[in-house]
Amino acid sequence: MYRKILLATAAAIASMPAHAASDAATRFGAREDIQQISLSPDGKRVALVEAVAGRGNALVVVSLDDSSITPVMTSQGTTEHIGGCRWATSFRLICSIGFDINDGRTLLTYTRLITLDADGKNMKVLSARNPGYALQSVVGGGQVLDWQADAADGSILMSHTYVPEFSTGTVLTTSREGDGVDRVNTVTLKRDVVEQPRSGAIGYVSDGHGAIRIMRLRGTDNQGYSNASTSFLYRTKDSRAWKPLSSMIDKGSYTVGFEPVAVDRDKDVAYGYDAEGDHTGLFSMALDGSLKRELVFARPDVDISRLVQIGRQDRVVGVSFTTDRPEVEFFDAELKKLTLSLSKALPGHPLVTIIDASADENKLLLFAYSDIDPGHYYIFDKPTRHLAELLPARPQLAKTALATVKSISYPAADGTMIPAYLTLPPGSDGKNLPAIVMPHGGPESRDEWGFDWLAQFFANRGYAVLQPNFRGSTGFGIAFLNSNGFQHWETSVGDINDGGRWMKQQGYTKLAIVGWSYGGYAALQSAVVDPHLFGAIVAVAPVTDFDAWREEFAAFSNYKNVDVRIGRGPHVAAGSPARHADRFVAPVLMFHGDRDQNVAIGESRLMASRLKSAGKRVELVELGHLDHQLDDSTVRADMLDKMDGFLRQTLALPPAP
Repeated sequence: MYRKILLATAAAIASMPAHAASDAATRFGAREDIQQISLSPDGKRVALVEAVAGRGNALVVVSLDDSSITPVMTSQGTTEHIGGCRWATSFRLICSIGFDINDGRTLLTYTRLITLDADGKNMKVLSARNPGYALQSVVGGGQVLDWQADAADGSILMSHTYVPEFSTGTVLTTSREGDGVDRVNTVTLKRDVVEQPRSGAIGYVSDGHGAIRIMRLRGTDNQGYSNASTSFLYRTKDSRAWKPLSSMIDKGSYTVGFEPVAVDRDKDVAYGYDAEGDHTGLFSMALDGSLKRELVFARPDVDISRLVQIGRQDRVVGVSFTTDRPEVEFFDAELKKLTLSLSKALPGHPLVTIIDASADENKLLLFAYSDIDPGHYYIFDKPTRHLAELLPARPQLAKTALATVKSISYPAADGTMIPAYLTLPPGSDGKNLPAIVMPHGGPESRDEWGFDWLAQFFANRGYAVLQPNFRGSTGFGIAFLNSNGFQHWETSVGDINDGGRWMKQQGYTKLAIVGWSYGGYAALQSAVVDPHLFGAIVAVAPVTDFDAWREEFAAFSNYKNVDVRIGRGPHVAAGSPARHADRFVAPVLMFHGDRDQNVAIGESRLMASRLKSAGKRVELVELGHLDHQLDDSTVRADMLDKMDGFLRQTLALPPAP
């Protein structure tokens, strides 16, 4: 019934410019078709932000009654892009629009919220307009705090950042600063102040029914840099007075203290994260004045990842975490039973997650995926128990055999067992294969079981791929985090290199390392530690010098957070691969976007320059008008082919099939 939805995507793919990438690289390099999706409150429409034309994206609205498609707006993705969209009412949307601005010194991505009808008409800017005589520009255009499910006029609560203004000799200027909250009608744009701005206020939490219950405060020092401590205030149901709730200290890579993230009006509690032993657990804190604290959920082996929330009130229904696979502990018995039964009923028994719900929660928007299935979207009707497939996440791979992902562990040099995922080519027994060690980015992140387009491409090309969750990864507790992979890079990179040695022990003699972001850093630093372990190195958007990367944040308020995260001492020089170009033996291939705001392209340019000066083999591919994610299907396809060709030549492998 909903197959017509694919027409828009198919037309967009057909309009892509021709290029020389191989068929495999084109299929795996294509961005996920559906970048974001939401279900209307009446359950009759979905809004899709889909990938189009290389790096562009488009918003379309699809009727679930007759499968009709309404194009709403399109972005070329060069200097602007469409972010997420969600329904304010069953006929009106709110979307985030991002656009890049370079003031000659710094490139920043500004965001603004817009509101428009489901047919694209009556588009208006929802973010508050700031006067031209403000002392500083406002980068973020606010966020929706409460979708006002109980209101019938399409009003929402959203944050509003105030900045002080120049004195112009008029009483119209203001010195107010900090975040406030406005109630805004999405049709008329009538705006009422709900919370006056407060110095240091950087966020609020509502109860999902129009009441702001929690304020987040974080001050700055005399240089304008953010302090390490954050405090939270709350108010009881029957009062407007703010009272202390909790405090939290930022340690650079993790926080200490209770962080409230959601409020349950009926239970009159705040849900939040805090340490339970060595791991992160979910707690509730009573907002009735007693501040009674209770542990809601924790595990002794892994951290919880996030809350699971659905509906117009963002109702808390569970919590997610990852053991060897992602899991959800539902507090809602009905949803727990439903997702379990659907997982068993669908082909391949995929993992099923809830993406959105209608206002009455009778219709659910679901996403089901596995390691060999990039994912499919479904609509489930509770009253009729009918499940209808909506569309696939990556139709380009519909007829491609994908590789299974196996959870394994291997010993580090000190005996610590390192969890990892091993992906082998479809149908392979793993023997006589070239292999790739592929560390993740972050480093405060982790790899998870499921579909990974980069690992799957290499498996399709005949490589075995090992993805280690080295010490410095999140999800395994504070001790395993080991501060982070910058301060204790020797342990993190050591674990990654031990993964390479383990692969050699399993019979994989032709070995390369490929990484993105921190993974790219680790790929380069691996050669400093053990120059002969890997025969080829591929690094995408890598950090190459800790001090140089630290200074990239000098003009931003989070500079001290980054400074603490990296740390100071002998590890900085020892852990910066650009300072040890003479150690390299294996050839190096790097890719970097020139609009990268996470890691500036100067990092790769520095590395390439140092390697060339040392007489080493290196190639840097600079990619224009792209950020850290290289979010362009054509560019990604070309990059995959270039990676594969480089690895085959360097490792003396036969040509690609």
